[in-house]
Amino acid sequence: MNKQMKLNVKLKTLPALLVLLLALHGGPAWAMDVSDAYRQALAYDPSSLAADQALEAGREKAVQGDALLRPRVNLQASVTRLRHHSGETASQLLSESSSGTAREATVQMVQPLYDRGATAGRRQLREQTTLAQTEFAAARQQLALRVAEAYFGVLVAEETLRVVQAELAAVGSQHERAKARFSVGQDRITDVQEAQARLDGVRTREVSAQSMLELRRAQFRETTGAAPDGLAPLSPSFAPQLPQPAALADWQARGESRSTLVLTRQSERAIANAELSKNRLASRPTIDVVASYGAKQQSGGLSPLVAPDGERTGAIGLVLNVPLYAGGALDSRQREAVARLGQADNQLAAARRDVRLKVQEGYLAVTTGVSRIAAQQQALTSASSALDATTRGRDVGSRTALDVLDAQQRLYGAELELVQGRADYLLGRLRLALAAGELDEDSLRSLRPWLAL
Repeated sequence: MNKQMKLNVKLKTLPALLVLLLALHGGPAWAMDVSDAYRQALAYDPSSLAADQALEAGREKAVQGDALLRPRVNLQASVTRLRHHSGETASQLLSESSSGTAREATVQMVQPLYDRGATAGRRQLREQTTLAQTEFAAARQQLALRVAEAYFGVLVAEETLRVVQAELAAVGSQHERAKARFSVGQDRITDVQEAQARLDGVRTREVSAQSMLELRRAQFRETTGAAPDGLAPLSPSFAPQLPQPAALADWQARGESRSTLVLTRQSERAIANAELSKNRLASRPTIDVVASYGAKQQSGGLSPLVAPDGERTGAIGLVLNVPLYAGGALDSRQREAVARLGQADNQLAAARRDVRLKVQEGYLAVTTGVSRIAAQQQALTSASSALDATTRGRDVGSRTALDVLDAQQRLYGAELELVQGRADYLLGRLRLALAAGELDEDSLRSLRPWLAL
């Protein structure tokens, strides 16, 4: 009984030991998907790091805007060395000559009480913070798309090289078969030459595919800072789905309200409108509360009339400032601000138009991608059946070796088109989300059902 229990324990722990051994010998413990690559890029990509710093800088604009309506406190201090010599008329009040050091310090506080221009300035600076946040979101979305493009670029390049190498092996086999049949008088020399020409062409494509794969791998590495090893490939059971919601108008409405391009233009228009308000209010009077406290001291033999000693002065009051004339600059700035606001209005309208078109482009890429993938899968099945039929025809003498080569190349071409179609479909989903202003890490994670994880 004890021996049986020991045997069961050993059998239960065997799979865990096998997993441990595979991990120790370098077996991949997990496959990297698009969201994993995106998290790598967040800490590596210089554009992402620059966006982080730009956001930190932009947040300070709101702080600066609030400061426009808060008290301003200044300290002014001076130390002066004096030498005084009095004339004859003042000899009874002052000594003929004296010298000493005069010290003075004043603290002044200015609190804006009525300043419409400063209020508009605060609104403008706060809107600049909003703009910085929108630009940060746009940078993150662009990074997510660049990572996805680099990711699927590697997958497509790897699959292209695999298919080309498979085609090279098949064409090489057909070339050897043609040479063998020619040697026994069953094929013509032209068949051998044609097979050789096709073999050379596939070898050239293999070199191009290897070069493209190295380029795609370098692009992925430069974008994410991670080696493109162990990327989760496309799932064999790839089942594309139509976008939800299904109506294009709903996606366009999302884009016009959430797209970072539209939000950026809206913030720029708000900034331009605040600039116009600032310039219109620049000629308005302002009222400030001004309070000050000062102290004066002196050392040496200076008379109190020349340099008071121990004097303390406190004051508080209202200061009215009324701009009267600034050489025409105020009117000029106002006209400039009106033109800038009109420019911002037109740019906002153009952004909404561009977003509608981008949303439609992404929407069509997804909807037509579903039909395209179905057609490509059917084409692949048909090409495989045609190759089988052509091969059997060659064996019975009704087809030639060149016919088999043609059927093989159509099959491999159908495989590559299907891989590219699947990658284009997934990128189309991300571009649709980007145009609608909804692309984020959750969007990347939503691609996992179409990957072999």
